[in-house]
Amino acid sequence: MPWSDAEKAAFLEMQFDAQDRWYRVQYPQATFDVVVVDGEPAGRLYVNRGEAEVRIVDIALLPDHRGRGIGGSLLRTLLAEADAGGKSVTIHVERLNPALRLYESLGFCVAEDKGVYLFLERPARSM
Repeated sequence: MPWSDAEKAAFLEMQFDAQDRWYRVQYPQATFDVVVVDGEPAGRLYVNRGEAEVRIVDIALLPDHRGRGIGGSLLRTLLAEADAGGKSVTIHVERLNPALRLYESLGFCVAEDKGVYLFLERPARSM
């Protein structure tokens, strides 16, 4: 788009605010965390902890922090938490998201094909 930097920043802020509001309405009990690496913001993590499942509402890392094991570490922590409570872990992932391989390697399987998105589930495991 032939927008100025200020227009691009305003558009991105508007998009983020709309998405954040939607998440907070849909998952009012969820935690909304900034991922910090070496004291610097590296991404975000929204998690809804329900009775039977841990739903990863959104996990996103800034480009400079991808492929460094940060996402895998966050996911393994959530999986361990879910295992301790006998809960499944679920997430919606875009079909072409490169992180899909990571999810599959951690035991997530397609529970439902939603077209552009796949609904993945890592079934509950007892410890």
